[in-house]
Amino acid sequence: MPWRQIPIPASSPFEAHNHPIQPLPGAVVHSIAAGEVIDSLAAAVRELIENALDARATHITLNLWPHQGRVQVADNGIGMTLEDLHRAAVPHSTSKIRTQADLWQVASLGFRGEALHSLAQVGHLEICSRLSGQASGWRVTYSPQGDPLVTTPVALAPGTVVIVNELFGRWPARQQRLPALSQQLHQVQWVIYHCALAHPTVTWAVQLSDRPWLALTPSPTARGLVPQMVRAVQDADLHEGQQVAPWLNDQDNPYHPGIYGLIGLPDRCHRPRADWVKVAVNGRLVTVPELEQGIVQAFRQTLPRHRYPLAFIHLTVAPHHIDWNRRPDKGTLYLHQLDQWVALCQNQVDLLLGQQATPLADQGQQRLTQLIKTAESSGAYALPTELSDQLPHRARPGNLRALAQVHNRYILAEQPDGLCLIEQHIAHERVLYERLQARWQLVPLATPVVLEGLSARQLEQFQRLELEPEAFGPNRWAIRQAPEPLRDRDDLPNALLELSLGGDLHTAQVAIACRTALRNGIPLNLKAMQTLLDDWQQTRNPRTCPHGRPICLTLSETSLARFFRRHWVVGKSHGI
Repeated sequence: MPWRQIPIPASSPFEAHNHPIQPLPGAVVHSIAAGEVIDSLAAAVRELIENALDARATHITLNLWPHQGRVQVADNGIGMTLEDLHRAAVPHSTSKIRTQADLWQVASLGFRGEALHSLAQVGHLEICSRLSGQASGWRVTYSPQGDPLVTTPVALAPGTVVIVNELFGRWPARQQRLPALSQQLHQVQWVIYHCALAHPTVTWAVQLSDRPWLALTPSPTARGLVPQMVRAVQDADLHEGQQVAPWLNDQDNPYHPGIYGLIGLPDRCHRPRADWVKVAVNGRLVTVPELEQGIVQAFRQTLPRHRYPLAFIHLTVAPHHIDWNRRPDKGTLYLHQLDQWVALCQNQVDLLLGQQATPLADQGQQRLTQLIKTAESSGAYALPTELSDQLPHRARPGNLRALAQVHNRYILAEQPDGLCLIEQHIAHERVLYERLQARWQLVPLATPVVLEGLSARQLEQFQRLELEPEAFGPNRWAIRQAPEPLRDRDDLPNALLELSLGGDLHTAQVAIACRTALRNGIPLNLKAMQTLLDDWQQTRNPRTCPHGRPICLTLSETSLARFFRRHWVVGKSHGI
């Protein structure tokens, strides 16, 4: 059927050009705002939780009855006076800013004055609150416009309880378009997780239809929260640290700008998606693609291919360096000096990756099986004459003592609190890769290498690596210099062809390190093993090889004692 334009009736509301421009009524404006702020169950929960956190609550209880459209958030915060309760749901009413200048000094999670008013519009709002020191509190119910309807005294503990009934009951179109209940609850769970990560000292208790659903115990830092949120992650799998922002380190600045970083060790924690690369700014989880990409980039050559890190970065930024007026939910922001914050995030990750290793606790047998499966096949390479030279990084005292070689593949070592098994090839690969990063040098060849049949793409790759191929007859090119580790190798032509197949400088360095590293299947004496261990312990990222494989399997003394049941009384263990 041929397309034809459908005529619009003369009385159609789409003929807006016939009406004069005029201001929208207040009710229409606030309905639009309510639709922007509260668009889901999770959004309602987020707004109420952020209000509780702004009230300095240390214990937050959330009750959900999703089939009834009912949400209740109770906190032990500072509470509100009766006068404040009467103004709480009026549009654009807030205690957090006063003037336009305050918009550039926002130090709280909320400031728009729209959350409670929007909740009153999309549901039936009720607030109970009591100030500390007052004999009783007050219960106030509100009209859809945010005006107080009924005020009654109520007995409750100091703090605030906010109840929203029949959420989206007046908005049937939105109610019908809500996702499945399981997806809504998943969104609520992430809201709680994100708030808890940024405020780890708060206790969280969540009930679903009067049954316990979720609980998070407080911790001094986010390190104690992540094992409660991610299965199979233990405290020993995480490293954390913090530092100041050097370019903003001003004694007159009361905000102490800086960074807190928490990472999962790459040999133990990596994920198929970037769902656990998280950034918070001044107590709120936000989306800043530049920061998230910078964090992922900092884990380069420490994770397996197509895997992503577990990382949480919390920035403390002076309020006048942030513009929160980007989206109603404040999930994104404009951040001053973004490039410097990206560099600081990458530096923080680098420092955390270089921290000393910790035992793997009870994962020994599982990791051993995985390591054996991924071990490389034996090779017929000659033993290098020298396994060590001075690394360019700050040396950390080695705490491993070589004991023996297992299957000409693994080095068994003793540490102060247990045993380690290190795969010799990938440990040496990590050492060589970091040396190449620090000292990338091209050296002339005594005899040029002549390669045939190179494609235009291969020639471009040689140019990119500054190897400068020269025409040497029909379809032949001469290479007169090579990376230093390859200069004296018998397989130099094959190595150069490998480098020509693509990738940047880092990819070339990884390939060279893998090719020149000590091969499995080669016997080592005790001195060579100890030298390799000392070199490996001084690397920046000793946990994984440049391809992301784990290097070391650790079995702690406590795990050994548990296995051999050394906690038993001697007499009982012998049946006496």
